[in-house]
Amino acid sequence: MQAREMQTTKADAPLISPANEAPVVISLDHIHKTYVMGDVEVHALRGVSLQIKQGEFVAIMGTSGSGKSTTMNIIGCLDRPTKGHYFLDCQDLSQLSKDQRADIRNKKLGFVFQGFNLLSRTSALENVELPMLYAGVSGPERHRRSMAALAAVGLVGRENNHPNQLSGGQQQRVAIARALVNQPALILADEPTGNLDSRTSIEVMEIFQKLNREQGMTLVLVTHEPDIAEYADRVVVFKDGKIKSDYRIESPRSASEELKQLPAVDLDDDDDDEDLEIIAAVDHTVPERDRFVRMPKSGTQAPKPVGQES
Repeated sequence: MQAREMQTTKADAPLISPANEAPVVISLDHIHKTYVMGDVEVHALRGVSLQIKQGEFVAIMGTSGSGKSTTMNIIGCLDRPTKGHYFLDCQDLSQLSKDQRADIRNKKLGFVFQGFNLLSRTSALENVELPMLYAGVSGPERHRRSMAALAAVGLVGRENNHPNQLSGGQQQRVAIARALVNQPALILADEPTGNLDSRTSIEVMEIFQKLNREQGMTLVLVTHEPDIAEYADRVVVFKDGKIKSDYRIESPRSASEELKQLPAVDLDDDDDDEDLEIIAAVDHTVPERDRFVRMPKSGTQAPKPVGQES
């Protein structure tokens, strides 16, 4: 990755109380998770205990099958532990019903996924408004919060664009804005840079660091990339369903400073990209070059498939 080749720079200290003085947001107390597959029991978690305090930026790492994703699912109220207790803001969520967990997810948790999970037929603004629709927030308030969240992630002027009119990095920014609008107790990000190139990954990590350091947002990030984990303040490594190590990064990498070291983006090239609209082809027998159509500016000739322009 390009980020590994550049000189790493360190992030400023967060504008919040030191972690040891902050209240506990997440508390896992001897969590076990066992999946039964026929006659076989799979022990995904084996007595995991973990505390995350308000304002911490924690990266969770581990190989496939280590238990990191199961832990994320329990923290995100997508699953329940077999044994043990999970407290979020001092509330025991261990034995809540599916509907009760859904209510907690909508009110207290913000999710950012590797695959963005945006609705393709709705605009960026409408995608961001969706969690508030389920929460019963009024139309004017939904609009106000969504516009503010999109502005916070640098998408002013893109509110009416659909996902197929946005780059991968811009789609992930929409996903982050959607995670913010219900003012959650914490944000859970599951491999948020997995589908992004090096520069865009750093841009996404810059947003996370700003949310953490400027707004005191609690963030839990699952990643398999050690260089991405270095942007966090704390790293928890899982192995065989247990926590192998838990350590603090005294001087996390600074995404904003690393972006300054990268070559400047050609804004003219960005403007040209706005003239391209990706048209999804249901019939995959259509040649790939015919799935991309250059949309002409006003006063120009009719569109032609890219590659057939005169």
